[in-house]
Amino acid sequence: MPLDQVDVDNIQPEEKEMTFFEHLEALRWHIIRAFVGITIVAVFIFFQKDFIFKTVIFGPRNPDFFTYRLFCSFGEMMCIQPTHFEVITRDLAEKFTSHLTVSLILGLIVAFPYVFWEFWRFVKPGLYSNEKKSARGIVLICSLLFVAGVLFGYYFIAPFALSFLAGYELADTLATPTLNSYINYMIMFTLPVGIVFEMPVVSFFLTRVGILTPRMMRTGRRYAVIIILIVAAILTPSPDVISQMILATPLYVLYEMSIAVSARVSKKLEKERKLEEAELEAREKAILERQKMIE
Repeated sequence: MPLDQVDVDNIQPEEKEMTFFEHLEALRWHIIRAFVGITIVAVFIFFQKDFIFKTVIFGPRNPDFFTYRLFCSFGEMMCIQPTHFEVITRDLAEKFTSHLTVSLILGLIVAFPYVFWEFWRFVKPGLYSNEKKSARGIVLICSLLFVAGVLFGYYFIAPFALSFLAGYELADTLATPTLNSYINYMIMFTLPVGIVFEMPVVSFFLTRVGILTPRMMRTGRRYAVIIILIVAAILTPSPDVISQMILATPLYVLYEMSIAVSARVSKKLEKERKLEEAELEAREKAILERQKMIE
């Protein structure tokens, strides 16, 4: 149909290209819905104060915590016990503000699948059909990796780090951390680890857009090991080697998984490229045959 016969006003909404401000408006509503989801979960958690603080937040400092019992079951050499310490507050509002902080952070962690789903709903319309197909199940995968990272930090990094930091002796000092300090450490032990565990997903998208290749990742493996050790040292504030290696080991495994993901995506892209070339060649042959028939 000639362009001058196209009725622009009658184009269906799904066929119209959104303007920049329409994209901003759509993004705003996705952010609002994600924030509402976090708030709803945070409010529910806020009213579970006793369970959240006694069982979850202060769990890794209790001798009967799951991780301590697990390692002690392997033998005396593997058995670690936390050093008892009191958590204090130095400000009248510290208990309340810490309660709010914990509620919001746990709200974000629990509502992460919904938050990422809202983000994916915003990004998905801009992808091609083959990209949507290859990214099928991305919300579930991202959610599982994030939760796995948070749980790993909570059950393995936090107990070892707290045991080392609280048991470290220096002259006649006594470990009495403030509530804010303790909560900040618990956040550091868990939330960043959940984000770092998204490494295979990042590898998938970077390979998909052509920024990353499996060859690059294999070549840079030795540098990746150094970076992983640095990241492990940053995410585990305790300077003990055990805590750092506990985090560095799964990070290296995730790096190898990322290489496998990148290689798979790369092969798929190569297959799609060859298929497109074959289709283009078939079209060119068909056009040439038609021209010969006309002649």
